[in-house]
Amino acid sequence: MNTAANPNEVRIKDIMVTENEIIAYLVDGRVISVPIVWSWRLSEATPEQRANYEIIGDGLGVRWPDIDEDISAEGMLYGIPAPRSRVSTD
Repeated sequence: MNTAANPNEVRIKDIMVTENEIIAYLVDGRVISVPIVWSWRLSEATPEQRANYEIIGDGLGVRWPDIDEDISAEGMLYGIPAPRSRVSTD
């Protein structure tokens, strides 16, 4: 069993959230960004909530505990926006 990290795996070293973008600094030196509207929770969050994050899974994603939002590095890289949950009216 090989437990070495996959060199093709996208991992986040740091993150920054602005009014318009989520910017990820990757361990391999790349910088990727997506529009903040791709995460409706982040786009509706306060600056303080946006600033309270933790990098999870050895860089595979980011979690914002105050707003219950998780974004994966692969999701950002491949353009997979966070779906808005549907509320049943039954």
